[in-house]
Amino acid sequence: MRLIAFLLLLPFLPFVTSVLADQLSQEFDVLIKGGTVYDGTGAQARQADIALRGDRIIGVGEFGNAQAKSMIDATGLAVAPGFINMLSWSGESLIEDGRSRSEIQQGVTTEIMGEGNSMGPLNDAMKQRVVAEQSNIKYDIKWNTLSEYLRYLEERGVSANVASFLGATTVREYVIGLEDKQPTPEQLNQMRELVRQEMEAGALGIGSSLIYPPAFYAKTEELIELCKVAAKYHGKYISHIRNEGTRLLPALDELIRISREARIPAEIYHIKASGSANWSKLDEVLKRVEAARNEGLSITADMYTYPAAGTGLDACLPPWTADGGKPELFKRLRDPDTREKIAAEVRKPSNEWENWYIAAASPDRILLCDFKSEKLKPLTGKTLAQVAEMRGSDPVDTLMDLIAEDESRIGTVYFTMSEENLKKEIAQPWVSFGSDEASQAPEGPFLKSNPHPRAYGNFARVLGKYVREEKIISLAEAVRRLSGLPATNLGLDDRGFLQEGMFADVVVFDPETINDYATFEKPHQYATGMKHVFVNGVQVLRDGEHTNAKPGRAVWGPGKR
Repeated sequence: MRLIAFLLLLPFLPFVTSVLADQLSQEFDVLIKGGTVYDGTGAQARQADIALRGDRIIGVGEFGNAQAKSMIDATGLAVAPGFINMLSWSGESLIEDGRSRSEIQQGVTTEIMGEGNSMGPLNDAMKQRVVAEQSNIKYDIKWNTLSEYLRYLEERGVSANVASFLGATTVREYVIGLEDKQPTPEQLNQMRELVRQEMEAGALGIGSSLIYPPAFYAKTEELIELCKVAAKYHGKYISHIRNEGTRLLPALDELIRISREARIPAEIYHIKASGSANWSKLDEVLKRVEAARNEGLSITADMYTYPAAGTGLDACLPPWTADGGKPELFKRLRDPDTREKIAAEVRKPSNEWENWYIAAASPDRILLCDFKSEKLKPLTGKTLAQVAEMRGSDPVDTLMDLIAEDESRIGTVYFTMSEENLKKEIAQPWVSFGSDEASQAPEGPFLKSNPHPRAYGNFARVLGKYVREEKIISLAEAVRRLSGLPATNLGLDDRGFLQEGMFADVVVFDPETINDYATFEKPHQYATGMKHVFVNGVQVLRDGEHTNAKPGRAVWGPGKR
């Protein structure tokens, strides 16, 4: 009887479907029609419509002639979940400009912060130091904890969602200070308690950056103890490992050991082999990660899509020079006897620390990008070799002079990686993407320095250069790595996929034209090809233009109570 009833209804099904669609359409706020949908799982794309209501996706399918308050014709375009930036340095830039323009323009809807340093917790001494070290962007610190900072951004207004790891360096400085010393048992308990508090308040886990002092001073055992606390709240460990050059493999082994002993998933920040003498080590890195994953450990990585790194000029100096903080460093650089000792160590290859001067191989491969002093800003865009020639000075003496004169780390780009290795990394199914830069715009204080071009182009470069042109991975796989994979790794259960019930973070782009334009010489150039971007159901990019909407939210880790 059921079969007979169904057969009798068949002629009327189009009418019934149309009626249902019309009824549903009364509840649609946005209907994205006719696009090629990449759902974030890596599955083959399909033609479908996406229906949004409020801040959620309420349907993925065919909705016929249904209408909505806002209709988007996505014919010939790709529709995907919003992209997740696994390594954002937008902590300060979003205070200056919450629109996150350089990232929204590429489809980034969630920014993850906390590489070693996080915007909280802060004590009074830390607040004073942060204010003293502010450069182009000035702001008052109106929070104490990391969770308070994220709420501050949300209340102030941001276009993208924001979340953060708790910086292991921040925890260390809060309890111990900037000195090269180990925590007492009492201090280690204080550090554990800070981790507990921030994990319960929504931190994603522990983030470390072990090449930089004072993080460099932390022993593996200290990190394991912090991670054990984070693991109780289903947090993750994510690390700029202790060495990406001469000691790359032992540094990787340290991350794997922390994962194993703390029983915590671990991710490698911006996986790379730095310095031409170390490029051949990448194959062994990939082999060891696969072995750890086969062992049952959850080891992943992220990367940026350029053969040059960006960090401070002070990364050329041995870590002991920063013992006690920046003021102590500047004193040492001004003392003739100490300068001589520092210069000797800079010029000498070492396995004891990661020497970026040696890794770059030549001062003309060290590009100066961000000065604090107005007097030195005209040097922006010049290489260390050029400045040394201008001053008639040795390059090592020049870099020490510049740091002492500017009294800052001096933002610097180092050309240390191989394009072949980039492609090998992109090919790994467990690698996602992060800009390792701040979101910004070609205006105001942002124009006072040159960012790494990854600030404007990292994610568009994945889809343009490495998918469309190089064909290293498929578009479906690239979307998975930009959305579903990082969301799963972070434990963001309601984001990263185009599925009913998910938060409505949705991007619409032209896979044939999406492209990056930022260069090392002219980095302040937006990517193109991204047409529409929705964050929590609100359109922040329409026909390639920012709407000035700021619907972003603080996104919390699984330990939040």
